[in-house]
Amino acid sequence: MSESEQDADAETSEPDESADSEEAVENALLFGEWDVSEMEYSDPSTRKYMTVTPIAHTMGRHASKQFQKSEISLVERLINRLMQTDENTGKKQQAQRIVRDAFDTIHARTEDNPAQVLVEAVENAAPREETVRLKYGGISVPKAVDVAPQRRVDQSLKLIAEGVQGASYKTTTSAADALADQLVGAARYDVQTYAISQKEEAERVAAAAR
Repeated sequence: MSESEQDADAETSEPDESADSEEAVENALLFGEWDVSEMEYSDPSTRKYMTVTPIAHTMGRHASKQFQKSEISLVERLINRLMQTDENTGKKQQAQRIVRDAFDTIHARTEDNPAQVLVEAVENAAPREETVRLKYGGISVPKAVDVAPQRRVDQSLKLIAEGVQGASYKTTTSAADALADQLVGAARYDVQTYAISQKEEAERVAAAAR
């Protein structure tokens, strides 16, 4: 075989190899168990800002890019939120283990895909209105404002993480069980769940400030 024929074969084989690798990534499973290829979204406003991928650790590749956090998997963003306390700062492997165990618990309780439960929980716990302070002549006046879709997702993850910390800190409840309770409760819109109750409170205050 001549050199020109070998080069032609190499050029034709490269696209096949890249296609195989892309297909392998698409068919990968989250934590080796959960299929995230067919997630359902009921809230069109936050759909653009919630990405669910089988990759739970991107090594900070989006850290230096402004407004690129929406490209990170929703699961990894939840993991990062769980680390934002004094005791858990930087313990990403521990946070990953908590989320993985919580997903197993959710599946055992509901028999649903825990990634889908997470999406529903974030959608339900995302506040639509909040209150800001405006100053008129030295007087601070509350004013209700709509919440941007990207901030809605951020606030929802924040409320879920706060609920997990409050339910597991200095108690016999493990962080994984607390996270499973928060996600299942938020997905079912249980007002007794911390994230849902705080969302309702924020919207109630905003409604009074209209």
